[in-house]
Amino acid sequence: MYKTVIVINSGTLGRGDEEVGHTLIGTFLRKILASIDVPDAIIFYNSGVKLVVKGSYFGEILQGLEERGVELLACGTCVFRACNDKALVAGRITNMEEIATILLQAEKVITL
Repeated sequence: MYKTVIVINSGTLGRGDEEVGHTLIGTFLRKILASIDVPDAIIFYNSGVKLVVKGSYFGEILQGLEERGVELLACGTCVFRACNDKALVAGRITNMEEIATILLQAEKVITL
């Protein structure tokens, strides 16, 4: 059972200036890594999967989260379509069935 799950569905945080949004998502991930309480899982789908594939600026942060026990899940269809099937730097590929199950069973879901 998952207590807290974060959903990241974009490579940026917020709307508007993409450069600012990219900086904000990086800051958010760093703050999560540095916090005492980490989520049980972070689910990446749509363009959010760009954060977990090779070449991502946030690879080390995500690997650190994984080392702290955060399960990182990337939508396989999204990785294939949005990222030309690039390998992940952290986490694992999943499917919408597992994503739906996790979201429905989680006590708290935070969508960015």
